[in-house]
Amino acid sequence: MPSYRIMIVEDQREVSRLLHSALDTLENNLEVVEISSAEEAFLDCARNTVDLLVADYRLPGLTGVELMHKVREYHPRVKVILITGQTSPKIRKEVAEAGADAFFVKPVSTADFLDAVERHLGLVETSLPPEPIAALEDEEKQNNLPDLLSHLRQKLEATAVLLINDTGRVLARAGDLPESQNEISLLSSLLSIQSAGQKISHLIGQKAASNWHIFDGDQYDLIFTPVGLTHSLLVIGKGLADESRMLKTMAVFSMACKTIEPALGEATSSISGVPEAVAEVVEKNVRELTPLFKSAKKKLEPAEVDDFWDKAAHEHKAPTQSDMLSYDQAKQLGLVPKDES
Repeated sequence: MPSYRIMIVEDQREVSRLLHSALDTLENNLEVVEISSAEEAFLDCARNTVDLLVADYRLPGLTGVELMHKVREYHPRVKVILITGQTSPKIRKEVAEAGADAFFVKPVSTADFLDAVERHLGLVETSLPPEPIAALEDEEKQNNLPDLLSHLRQKLEATAVLLINDTGRVLARAGDLPESQNEISLLSSLLSIQSAGQKISHLIGQKAASNWHIFDGDQYDLIFTPVGLTHSLLVIGKGLADESRMLKTMAVFSMACKTIEPALGEATSSISGVPEAVAEVVEKNVRELTPLFKSAKKKLEPAEVDDFWDKAAHEHKAPTQSDMLSYDQAKQLGLVPKDES
């Protein structure tokens, strides 16, 4: 018979599966159940023993702290590990005062998670007391965007990780692209993908775009996915799209997105290390084409069309050089070979 029963309550399937897979590596006879809602968790804990509750802090309809109190009504001695994608000191304080045994900010370190499970279930002998939740506050101060991206890069063993907004600007990065000279062209193409994903998500009723774009290349792979309403995450590295790694890659990616999204509120005004050419081109084109789009609502006369293109050609004509002749000037001087045909 199983020695301990562990209940994972997480509404994101990939996160729950990753935690379950990690627990399966422990050399103990554990029973692990995955549950996606608080309602189902209530029914389960009323019928079965629960030795360890692993729950997301933010669940549909209630918090992980509220779920913890409900489960402890049936099982007062249950151990509780809460996880979250939010880095608010207020949340950490609430969890510490509520009496949770451990608390992790996503993406969760597998080694640290398993260590907490073993210690709180008594699977290993240790003379060290559990680390207080409140003692981890310094970790929150380090959870800015560059640190979050750097951590994600290490977890995926990627070459580079970039956070991009909807104008093509890189808000933060960890590592450099393999072919940095193609960065502007790459970001410009990704803007089209981002825009298309937002339109499709709107058509099917999603409040925020939720799509994955995976490119399996010869030299390196690329994964591109939205974060929040106006940002996207780009990861480049070798072997990211391999079938053997995809499940882990997507699980780590999903947890990272939930951590990065809350941090965007303070980071959108800070842009560093950014090639701004893409954004400048987009903004310039919008300004110049706006009059044309407005005039398209009415039927244009031929003279108006000719006038528009004459004006555009004049404004965007190639710069002249004093030491070069145009074709017409060369022809007038007799420097152009006569047509022998």
